[in-house]
Order: sequence, then structure tokens, then C-alpha cells
Amino acid sequence: MATPKSRRGRVTLKGRGAGDTEDRRFLERPEISFVDTDPWRVLRIMSEFVEGFGALAEVPLAVTVFGSARVREGDPMYQAAREVGNLLAQAGIAVITGGGPGIMEAANRGCQEGGGLSIGCNIELPFEQRMNAYVDLGIDFNYFFARKTMFVKYAEGFILFPGGYGTLDELFEALTLIQTGKAYHFPVVLFGSRYWEGLVGWLRDTVMAEGKISGEELELFTVTDDATEVLKVIQKEVRTKQSRRGLQPRGRSPLS
Repeated sequence: MATPKSRRGRVTLKGRGAGDTEDRRFLERPEISFVDTDPWRVLRIMSEFVEGFGALAEVPLAVTVFGSARVREGDPMYQAAREVGNLLAQAGIAVITGGGPGIMEAANRGCQEGGGLSIGCNIELPFEQRMNAYVDLGIDFNYFFARKTMFVKYAEGFILFPGGYGTLDELFEALTLIQTGKAYHFPVVLFGSRYWEGLVGWLRDTVMAEGKISGEELELFTVTDDATEVLKVIQKEVRTKQSRRGLQPRGRSPLS
């Protein structure tokens, strides 16, 4: 006797009885362990994308600011990030950060003080990371990849202050997306030349020297110590991008 089969979308399952219907399985109370299965996780992942897209769909022109969560208010980089956030806000550009402390807090704070839209995309971590007090629109994520999508999808550029593994991860992911043509070229600004000089030197003297990247690819980012230059770089690239796409700026013009 042939083994009974049933279908679930495009998947054929063997061993299902004729009386075992989708409705019947739906109405049965599942074991609590179901919420830890991969199909259930897929739904949670999908919900994070849906909620993120819904919350950020009407956000005006924005840039994402990255940097260490371990920087405190007295640090010069905290003050620099706060200034950059303020300048962006005054130019009509919203600020997106990871929503946590340190550089993220400083950029959100400066943006809020400048009258701009301050956005935080927080992440669940083994140690508690609370949304900082300077976020106007906050979204909590469980999955890094869903959160990363928001950083790229709704930003016209990246500004990276000194940071650790997370900051470096975002830097190289952005450069890879640009290099491979998966994303339109958007400005990537590294703030703090002294901090970044070792990395830039290694990319130039080792990676490029051995032919792993080209000279053109080494120019995918700008290094600066000047908050006003950060704004100029962002404005220039946004203007070029909008001209290429035939787009008009949303909200207040960031190009003036």
C-alpha cells in the first residue's frame, strides 16, 4: 500500500493521513516548543522587516551614523558626533543610529537639538542595551540582518566614528555593497583621521598593493576631522544621486 502524501505549498510530505488537515492542525494547541522552531522564527523575522519598513517608509532624507557604544559624554568624539547630528538636522537630514549609548546617543542628541528627526534601531543583546533618551522614532530588533537592512535602505550615506567590531562590520558591508553594485554609490565618511589611519594604511599598502582592491575602490570613502566637511560630502553625493535618479529631495532640502 502506497504511503499517503499531503502537500504544504510546494513541499510534498509523506506519511500524512487523509484526516490530518491543515485546519485541524491549526486548531490543535501546539506544544510551546513550536515557538523555537525555524518556521516560527521565519515569521518573527518577517515581522521585523514589515514593522521596520512600515515605520521608516515615510522618513525624510536620512543618513546613518555608527560608532562605539563605549564612548562617554566627555569624550571629544561624543561632542563631534553631537555636532554632526546637529548640522545634519539643520540641513533637513534625519539621523539614524543603532539607538544605544555612546556615539549613537551623541548623534541622536545633536539631531534632536537641531530640530531634526532622530531615529534609533536598537538591537537585543545578551547584555542590556536600552534605547537612548534622544530618539524620536525607535524600533527594536532581534536580528542583526533585519536591522542592517534598515540602516542601508533608508539612508543616503554612512558616517562612521571610531568604534569596534560592530562599526567595522557596518563599514565593510557598506563598501562591499557599493563595490559590487548591490547599492547605489552613497557617501561613506570616516570621522577621526588619527583613529582610521592604521586601517587606511593597511588597505593601501597591503590590500591594494597585492591587487586585492583597486585604487578606485580605495576611494569609496572619505576621511575627515571636520564636522562641516561631513555635511558637505553628504550634500554633494545626495545631489549627484538625485540628479542621476531624477529624484526630488523629501522634506526640507538638504542641498541648500
